[in-house]
Amino acid sequence: MLEWSSQELNHYKMVRISKALLKEAGTGLSKTLSEILVCPLTKQPLRVCEETNSLISDSIGVSFPIKDGIPSLVPKDGKILGVNDDQIKSDAADAAMNKE
Repeated sequence: MLEWSSQELNHYKMVRISKALLKEAGTGLSKTLSEILVCPLTKQPLRVCEETNSLISDSIGVSFPIKDGIPSLVPKDGKILGVNDDQIKSDAADAAMNKE
């Protein structure tokens, strides 16, 4: 029979709980927080993109990454969306249609 020390058992429990929380968290960004955050360049609202795990500024076409549940809104971390980002742009159009 396998015997675990209390420290090993506690570690095992913490790892299992952490994995479950991360799986449930998705982007890790709460809806309230995503409603408050704005683009650091334009001060316009940002849209959460689950596919790329980022925040999108539709007004200027820039994507800001979410790393470990923390949005990186430093302008130099933003990625300018190009022609190849058609899916992200169509997601923006769908989001705009749903608001109306």
